[in-house]
Amino acid sequence: MNMRINGFSGMDIDSMVKSLMTVKRVPLDKLNQQKQILDWTRDSYRQLNSKIVQLSNKLQQMDLSAATNTQKSTVSGNTTAVRAEANADAASVTMTVEVKTLAKKANLQTQTVLTTGTPDAKASLNTTLAQLDQTGPPKAEYELHINDKSLVFKDTDSLSTVISRINSEIPTANASYDEISGKLTITSRENGKVITGTGTGGAAMSSSLSDVLGLQANGAVKGEVNITTSSGTRKYETTGDTLLVNGVNLTLLETTEGLPSKVSTQSDPTKAMETIKSFVDTYNELLGLMNTKLSEAKYRDYAPLTAEQKKDMKEDDIKNWEERAKSGLLKNDTILSSAVASMRSVISGNLKVLSEAGITTGQYYEKGKLQIDEVKLKSALDSNPDRILSAFRGPSNDANNPAIFSGLRKELNSTLDMLVKKVGTSKQDADASIALKIESSMGLQLKNYNSRISDLDRKMTVWETRYYKQFAAMEKAMSQFQSQSSSLASYFQ
Repeated sequence: MNMRINGFSGMDIDSMVKSLMTVKRVPLDKLNQQKQILDWTRDSYRQLNSKIVQLSNKLQQMDLSAATNTQKSTVSGNTTAVRAEANADAASVTMTVEVKTLAKKANLQTQTVLTTGTPDAKASLNTTLAQLDQTGPPKAEYELHINDKSLVFKDTDSLSTVISRINSEIPTANASYDEISGKLTITSRENGKVITGTGTGGAAMSSSLSDVLGLQANGAVKGEVNITTSSGTRKYETTGDTLLVNGVNLTLLETTEGLPSKVSTQSDPTKAMETIKSFVDTYNELLGLMNTKLSEAKYRDYAPLTAEQKKDMKEDDIKNWEERAKSGLLKNDTILSSAVASMRSVISGNLKVLSEAGITTGQYYEKGKLQIDEVKLKSALDSNPDRILSAFRGPSNDANNPAIFSGLRKELNSTLDMLVKKVGTSKQDADASIALKIESSMGLQLKNYNSRISDLDRKMTVWETRYYKQFAAMEKAMSQFQSQSSSLASYFQ
């Protein structure tokens, strides 16, 4: 409200207008308070949406067999030649691994050292094609045709540029240059695939760049690995550097050179236990937050403070007031009630197996919070991991009794659908500060509040101006009356 100069009458017009406007502002204050409650409620929903997305994403990762794998492979003997990682279905079989030869991918490689014209002047990554060309007068352009792709290079392009373009524009090939040996190599990215001298369209074409670099084709070479178990020895041929045997992924790093690697696989519930404990912690956090919001006390006498009310209050008093004003906004909320019921239903459907694994729902007043007996869980995973893990990640096609990870994700997805429709949140983004979509029921409510508040603000300005005009007219009338009165009085003196 603008400050106005009081008239000669001595009346405090500003205070009088302010008092009159206080009454007029009551509907506007109520609208602002209702809007504030809506904003706080949306923020509470947004916080919960973020937690739900986090749990849903974690469940998706946990549903992968690697997250609950109870098998572990270790390598002894030659530990540098082989790396081993057991799958969830790996057999507890000890294997002796002899890497006779490593597989090599097909490649194109320079046969002589690349130089700039003299034997001692070995090329570097900065050397240009014009400097490398020993085939005759330098050309303005050089072509390279590989695996149905054609590239054209300028004579001023460096080896670094050539390598970069090959790696970025030919997805089936990878180029590199060894400054020690002075040789450039273009290797097939695909195991067992040859590098073809074909350009765009698939036609065989000669490459002027191949002549400059002295490239020669080398075919793929298969690797040879002998694996021995108590049942005997088997020879494997490989086209790449990995091999899957007895549920164990073997990564072949180098030949064993007469010193074999020994791969042993045994049950190790450590990873599965960590996954289950992480799930329980996240589940309890979300369930606890929902139960808190549902049972939070509601203080109906604590409405949001107006700007005028805050002027006369201390910061701590404002904070304490608003804490009570925000309390209970989601008390008995139907979306949260439904979510809690569905989450607990999924757990209850698997409670028998969970109990065998030392996972229980605690006391009644804990409202479904899960508790873990780690000793019992480890024992259950050691003795019968398939039974325990099937409760978490299936297989289960029973709609009435789904596996925990997939069942919870389905229920949480339904909750997210309802929040998206009502609040305008995101089903994928866990960022609690992300902007909310206007095309939601609460977004439309907010839009309606803003429109009504804007209309009332304009009316407040009109009313305030009218009051000041009325008081100005009164001042003028009183001034005229006083002037007339003084004039009349002068006749009687």
